[in-house]
Amino acid sequence: MDFSVLNGYYGVLMEGTKYTILVSLVSLVVGFVLGLLICLMKMSNFKVLKLLSSAYVQILRGTPLFVQVFIIYFGLPQLGIDFPDIGPISSKFIAGAFALSINSSAYIAEIFRSGIQSVDKGQMEASRSLGLGYADTMRFVIVPQAIKNVLPALANEFITLVKESSVLSVIGTQEIMFKAGIVVTAVYRPMEPYIAAAVIYLVLTTILSKLVGILEKKLAKSN
Repeated sequence: MDFSVLNGYYGVLMEGTKYTILVSLVSLVVGFVLGLLICLMKMSNFKVLKLLSSAYVQILRGTPLFVQVFIIYFGLPQLGIDFPDIGPISSKFIAGAFALSINSSAYIAEIFRSGIQSVDKGQMEASRSLGLGYADTMRFVIVPQAIKNVLPALANEFITLVKESSVLSVIGTQEIMFKAGIVVTAVYRPMEPYIAAAVIYLVLTTILSKLVGILEKKLAKSN
């Protein structure tokens, strides 16, 4: 192997790294909001909401992300649903972030459900006895505690998103693997660019894992 062939192309890979981090962050934020909503629907007393949310989670967790990306990017336009370019943000980025977001939301919903269930049931009873309604109790008492309990799990979900974002290269999203493919085409050598991409992913996930460990220690001390 000769990694000197990559000289002049590291900037291309770094640009892909920025896209990977950005699409992962966007997907985590959107997935967080959707996941919390789906979780509350799943734990509600309305059967229709419970059935819809359960089906949502089951479908998204039971099918590959790769297939979901293809359905969203190639299938939705057939139904008249197109992803537009918004300024410098390409339709491929938006479609990819949307696919990652809804996939992540299904997992985050289950993370939130376990977090809410870990909160002492006495908290709900005490809040209701003080005159708070169910919605206010969930909003001001239960959910804030649940979020604190699941922060490490949410951080680990971000690490998962960073790795899974590589799937988006199949629709042309400008992340690490797509940029590595460009380099492969330029240098006519696949091994070195893909190893470089693997190293970038490894560095990103290692740094994030260390940060998660620090977060877990701080939360343990605060408890």
